[in-house]
Amino acid sequence: MTVLEQAAPQRPRKRASTRWGPVVLLLLPFLSVYALFFIWPAIQTVLLSFTSSGLTTTGAFVGLANFRTLISDTSFWDSLWHTVYFSLLTVIPLTAIGMMLALLTLGGRLRRVAQAAFFVPYVLPVSVATLIWQWILNPNLGVVNAVTGSQTAWFSDPTLAMPAVAAVTVWWTVGFNMLLFLAGLQNISKDTYEAAALDGAQGVQVFRYITWPALWPTTALVLTLQLVASFKIFAQVYLLTGGGPFDSTRVVLQYLYDTAFTNTDAGYASAIAVAFFVVILLLTLLQNALLSRSRQ
Repeated sequence: MTVLEQAAPQRPRKRASTRWGPVVLLLLPFLSVYALFFIWPAIQTVLLSFTSSGLTTTGAFVGLANFRTLISDTSFWDSLWHTVYFSLLTVIPLTAIGMMLALLTLGGRLRRVAQAAFFVPYVLPVSVATLIWQWILNPNLGVVNAVTGSQTAWFSDPTLAMPAVAAVTVWWTVGFNMLLFLAGLQNISKDTYEAAALDGAQGVQVFRYITWPALWPTTALVLTLQLVASFKIFAQVYLLTGGGPFDSTRVVLQYLYDTAFTNTDAGYASAIAVAFFVVILLLTLLQNALLSRSRQ
């Protein structure tokens, strides 16, 4: 240290301090709304699940009776299976098709037009999307039956109804996955592809050893988001089939809706909601596991 440095007055060091007052003040409106419209209803739902309450009346405390009934309720398990079946029909196709569309529309002069064309259905309200496909798959006047020369009742056949709903969902929502994969592809360095080309890598090799590993975090995220979304399906089924025919497409959320608003059994419906929350919680843990694996 020089003489001048020694002679210079030393400035007192400022203590690192965090002022929580402004932060709390900024978060307070959001926390208040979140607590009022999310936390408090969730607490009320858990409390109602231990009662025999109706839709407009408060019933007596029944303990775990609703959950014991739920365990032996074949209608609940059937609706859960229908939800799982829908997930099997949509999760993998939505992920694979989203990735394929992203790869196909990444380059070229008309890439913006192609990307917009595939994304437009996603911005449609569910009522509009389902109405379009009710016309397309109409057994008498629909385009599909006119082209194939058949009179298949797509939404009235117990075997075809759920695959038809799954197909509508894939068409409606795949654009969002395409955007996620496009973002992932654009984050891959071009230098990596150039180095691979110099080493003689082509086509499938480039995808297998460069593109796919780099896209794995995005793929894990898309798979998990689609799995959670598929378990929360309600609107498409309600508008296209109403849960029929013969309850072959009634999923968990529609069974919950029917129990609460048709049978006016709020206590049992709350028990269904709590059980379904546990399923969603397990799916969230699966998401964290996939994301942790993707970071390794």
